[in-house]
Amino acid sequence: MGSAYRCRECGVDLNLNSGHAYPADFYFEAGNKGSVSFSAVDASKLKFEKEDVIRPFFETLNYWGIQRKRTKIKCSSCSRLLGHVYDDGPPLTNTPGQFHMGPSQVIPRAPRFRFKTKALTITSV
Repeated sequence: MGSAYRCRECGVDLNLNSGHAYPADFYFEAGNKGSVSFSAVDASKLKFEKEDVIRPFFETLNYWGIQRKRTKIKCSSCSRLLGHVYDDGPPLTNTPGQFHMGPSQVIPRAPRFRFKTKALTITSV
């Protein structure tokens, strides 16, 4: 049983595949509260806009900083902000990390497409 994801503003189908959705309890450094995350999306239905802001930010206790580089995800029809792309997905390499202490920020990670649930209309199909 899958779900259909639509832009809440204009109602366009975003063609997001439930098979690419991360489980709700999957751990991410930047958190997952109030959002649904995907490992892959259909780029034809979305616009991506780079964001580089120098301002303190605090996502979680362990995920904070001064400069935030991320990519905004917007609806291609109405340009409403739907979420952001984070680089805190699963590691792209199968190594135990430096000193065998697990993956770190220097190990490349898969992108995570994080959509705000308040920006989407989610229906079961």
